[in-house]
Amino acid sequence: MRTAYFDCVSGISGDMILGALVDAGIALSDLIEELQKLHLDEFQITAERVTRHSISATKVNVLAIEGHKHRNLDSVLQIITQSDLPASTKEKASSCFQRLAEAEADVHGTTPDQVHFHEVGAVDAIVDVVGSISALDLLGIEQVRGSMLRFGRGTTKGSHGPMPIPVPAVVAMCQGIPSERTNIPSELVTPTGAAILTTLASSIGEPLILTPEKVGYGAGSRDLEQTPNLLRVEIGEVDSVQNTETLILLETNIDDMTQEIYGYLLEQLLTSGARDAHLTPIIMKKGRPGVQVSVLTEPQLANRISSLIIRETTTLGVRRTVVDRVSVSRTSSTVETRFGTIRVKIADIEGESRITPEYEDCARIARENGVPILDVYSSVTPR
Repeated sequence: MRTAYFDCVSGISGDMILGALVDAGIALSDLIEELQKLHLDEFQITAERVTRHSISATKVNVLAIEGHKHRNLDSVLQIITQSDLPASTKEKASSCFQRLAEAEADVHGTTPDQVHFHEVGAVDAIVDVVGSISALDLLGIEQVRGSMLRFGRGTTKGSHGPMPIPVPAVVAMCQGIPSERTNIPSELVTPTGAAILTTLASSIGEPLILTPEKVGYGAGSRDLEQTPNLLRVEIGEVDSVQNTETLILLETNIDDMTQEIYGYLLEQLLTSGARDAHLTPIIMKKGRPGVQVSVLTEPQLANRISSLIIRETTTLGVRRTVVDRVSVSRTSSTVETRFGTIRVKIADIEGESRITPEYEDCARIARENGVPILDVYSSVTPR
């Protein structure tokens, strides 16, 4: 599967994404041609060669002639939907701004439709989002992956006054994503960069086996002393059956707990971010029946999950084992059936697609329509 892997060693922003993709081989003229489909005349886009800590890179500059206009979500989406862009580009770009609006709404205690974008509502932000998606399509990218994010510290000035770094909207969009807090006194991850990566990437911070064919470096505006202010993109093929990641297997044996609690425990484990959790009946010492609780989790969540197990059960200890997991690349999508829209996971196995409906959607539709759940499943994947 043709993959773009963004190595966010110095964070990520919209113009850094554009610079990296241009550096990887996209002709600026082709990118401009796609952006003209927005029917916005208030911007110019240029590219130049720069160096950051002696590393050559491309710096893309988007000059917004209109200045910084304040737009709400509807006005931004209207610009996108009324353009001549491909339907897939419109959908992805709209999703980026929808995600950003939801994050801003959560931070400010309002609703997405009431959010007024400031810096990210300007033409340059729209160009960054649409341009990044268009460049990925021009490169034939089938999936986006990203490294762990790095955040700076301090404060930055926004339309609402001084804001902590990372800004609240970035923190909201990056919940559940591995990240490192550095001592670099600069905003490394911008709201636009976070919106693009967290919307488009199928995974962030997970290992992968990639055969690179092209590499590009996109430069940020600042020349930082502590790190080369660069975003690297590696483009190549990922074997769909050779994606590996390191996880932690947590286990404990229990023989003195009320049975009803186990269902609650599994629910709490999965809600707290565990990849998987299951129970196994076992026979313990002196022939006593017991239950083995097994939980698979990411390394950065292992302490939290271990504490949860100890807090919510009668166990006095949890075993940890480092395991390698081999997984198949997958994407999320929706399909239209005679019962309505159903979310699905699509796995790529040696060039063949395997479609699996989301249980929650199938169960809900079965209840609402009074039909067997198997009929709903077969409307997605006919038997």
